[in-house]
Amino acid sequence: MKLYTHLNFGGNCEEAFRFYEEHLGGTITMMMKASELPPGMKPPGPTNAVIHARMQIAGVELIGNDVPPEHFKPVRSSYLYLAAGSSEEASRIYEILEEGGTVSMPISETFFATKFGQLRDRFGTLWTIIHERPR
Repeated sequence: MKLYTHLNFGGNCEEAFRFYEEHLGGTITMMMKASELPPGMKPPGPTNAVIHARMQIAGVELIGNDVPPEHFKPVRSSYLYLAAGSSEEASRIYEILEEGGTVSMPISETFFATKFGQLRDRFGTLWTIIHERPR
């Protein structure tokens, strides 16, 4: 049995996955668009919509797809929790994801982490970025 994280996007799944691949060190392993489906199987909507994407990132597999923009709702109560290997890496990642996004908790030092922050990136994904204190 495996558990995956699956994200819906409102038409920008490919852009988000390519951004995560470039800036977070992920590797896209699959990207299928509606235009690649056999005739008669094409869903309504744009042919460039991603119907299935997979990415290896931070030791897990992230899955995503586009939904019609009128049905898209940003994630509300689940965060992707990314543990960085250093304070500097946590700050770098946070700054990249913050661009065009919305900060809910600025990245800072806490009693349990050298860096901890939360935000919604420009694609609507909620992130917690942390570099835990050594135990």
